[in-house]
Parts: sequence; structure tokens; C-alpha cells
Amino acid sequence: MPNPVQVAIPLLQHTGAPCEPLVKVKDEVTLGQKIGEGKGFITAPVHASVAGAVGMPSVTTLPNGRHVKTIPIKTGPNQLSADELKASLLGGDWPVSGLDAQSPEQIAQTAREAGLVGLGGAAFPTHVKLTRNEKRPVDTLLLNGCECEPYLTSDYRLMIEFPRPIVTGALLAARATGATQLVIAVEDNKPAAVESLRRAAEGTGVEVRVMETRYPMGGERQVIPAALDREVPTGGLPLDVGVVVMNVGTSAALAAAVLRGKTLTHRVVSVTGAGIAQPKNVLAPIGSSYKDLIDFCGGLKPDAARVIAGGPMMGFALNDLNITVTKGTSGITVLTHDDLKAVEETACVRCGRCVDVCPLNLVPTRLALASRYQDWDMARRYHLMACCECGCCAYVCPAAIPLVQLMRMGKAQLPKE
Repeated sequence: MPNPVQVAIPLLQHTGAPCEPLVKVKDEVTLGQKIGEGKGFITAPVHASVAGAVGMPSVTTLPNGRHVKTIPIKTGPNQLSADELKASLLGGDWPVSGLDAQSPEQIAQTAREAGLVGLGGAAFPTHVKLTRNEKRPVDTLLLNGCECEPYLTSDYRLMIEFPRPIVTGALLAARATGATQLVIAVEDNKPAAVESLRRAAEGTGVEVRVMETRYPMGGERQVIPAALDREVPTGGLPLDVGVVVMNVGTSAALAAAVLRGKTLTHRVVSVTGAGIAQPKNVLAPIGSSYKDLIDFCGGLKPDAARVIAGGPMMGFALNDLNITVTKGTSGITVLTHDDLKAVEETACVRCGRCVDVCPLNLVPTRLALASRYQDWDMARRYHLMACCECGCCAYVCPAAIPLVQLMRMGKAQLPKE
């Protein structure tokens, strides 16, 4: 999409410590310039997604309700065209040999300086995953091409149109982590993506494995057992079973950072749903507003009823379209009145459906009850913090209990030990 009149770059777009601004009002910045730096290991700097003049610092509210500081930038006259930008970030030739010239430490450090985070939604700083840990060696790099949410297709289009930077990024990530096995997991409802990736990976040692399409296959704890037959322990990490998981978009961004010196300034966002005039996958500047993307896609239809940050299962409903696109924004879903059939909440009937569908084998009804009445002992005993908020339990609940919202509330309020 064309650059908006102004972007607002949040100083916290990732798991970990927020950034401190490196620029002041009226400073002129260039595309990709670092404008915010974080202290500590688990953080990621932020960069200007347009060239222009820095405005007065402000505060924005993220879709999850958190208030964060932002650096506004008024877009200047001299910008790359949309085609030039796409070509520089994703297009052209990408090498699959000779990557040994990059040391593991260099790759991890470049990922940090470029501000790379997980683009699947978790926004965990990528350099942390790429930094070797002698106590927990890695033997497998797993690229996650399983689009977690219904409606969203940004990773799907990326795998079809630009498979080469994904494969190159995987080879660089394997070099950094020391992984000897490289696997790209793709669901079986994406045959065009599977074929595109297999052509790009030919002769590289990267294997494309086809997974059964089953929600929420995009989650780490679901894709690792499905693709590698390994089980991540409750409360543990993929590192505990020798695996590093990366999103395919993150892999492409890593290739652009290491080989072309590109910082993370843009990402692909699905603008989708029956309530949007022209659904598209958009390469958008980070810091654009949701309204900018919706307007670029023709605006809302008259029967649009709800705008969701993300997908319909795990996303957050919005009451303001001026919320900012961040590194973790994978989609904007617009539902119509026909999509939303209000059901009144009733009492739990102990049917056990929520237990049957939970991909982590939790007991959602107990966790929701513990959250509602702030019974923190029960919440810990039933592993509230292990919930991935996938929404399966709420989807099947015949009593229409807002299980996910209750568990989100409980996780936010659970006293720290």
C-alpha cells in the first residue's frame, strides 16, 4: 500500500522491555533508521517505516488494552514506491549457498539490530531464539507455515509469491542455532504453497512437511508434535526438546536483514472478512493505523459489525480504528451482522466439550471459574498460564460462557510468585 500521511511507531511491539526514544521532535529520519533502543537481552529496537519528520511523542492503546508510547513521523516527499519497496525487501535472487561466511554470532546480532521479532503474532525477539545455549543444544529448526487463524492468509501468500527469501532465511537461522535438520511445516489446505516452497528448497536440504489442517496447528505446542513427533513439556519451551520454531515471515525478514541490511519496517497484513469491501493481503508500513489499511481496501461495507485485530478465534475486538499496526499485527478481520449471532450466557452444564477440544489438555471450565472468583490456588493447580487462548473452548461451549476472556483476565491478574 502507499505510505500514509503519518505513522506512529510504538516503542513496545515485542515481548520484553520497551524501547527508549533515540530521536526528538522535528528530527528528520530516513527509512529504516533506528529510532528506539531497548536495554537488556529480551527486547528489540524499533525503526522508522517512512522517511520524514518526527512529531510530538504520544500514547496509543494496543488491541490488548495496553497503553504504550509512540513516535509519530510525518511522511516526507521522497519515498520509495510500493513496487521498489517490495522488490528490495522480498524480490530478486536469494543465495542458498556460501552462507557460511556469516558467523552464528553475526546472524543473531544482525537480527537484533534489525529489530526482528516473531511475525506469527507472539512478537518474541528473534535474536534470543538464534543465540546458542550450550546447556540446551538445538538439532532442528522448524519453520511454521501453518496459518493459525481462519480468514488470515498473509503467510500463505508470502509462501507462494516469495519462497526464496524464506528458504534463505531458514538456512541462515540454522547456521545461527546449529540446527542440522531444517523443516518447513505447511498445512494440507495450501498445496500451492507446498509446491512453491519445494521448488525453492530443491537441493538445499530444507524439507517441506505437509500437516493435517487442524486448528490451532499454528501454535508451537501443536506443530512440534505434528511435524517432529516431539512433545514440549507443560511450562517448558521448544528448546527443551532441541527445537527452534520460527514463522515463515520472520525467516524472510532475517534474510533481508543479513543479506540486504534491511530493518523490520514493514509486514504483510491480511485485511479480510465479509465486512470489508476489497479483502487484500497488504505489505504495510509498521505504524500505519488500522483505518489506513481498511481505507486502502475499499473501506467497510454497510453491514460491517465488528472489526477484530487478528483473526476471529484469538483476536481482540476494536472500538477505535486509529489503533496502530505493530510488528505482531498479522490481520484485520471485519465481520458482519450475519456473522455475529448473539447468544445469551447460561450456566455451565458440565458437558465437557471444552475439555475435549483443548489442544493442551487443560480443563477450561475450571480455569474460567478460578479466574472469575480469583481462586489463584486453583488457577495454578490447573495450569492457567499454560492456556494459549486459542478460543476452541469458547467456540464449542453450549452455554456461551466467555471462557477465553475469563482466562485472559485471570492471567493478567494472577499474582506473581
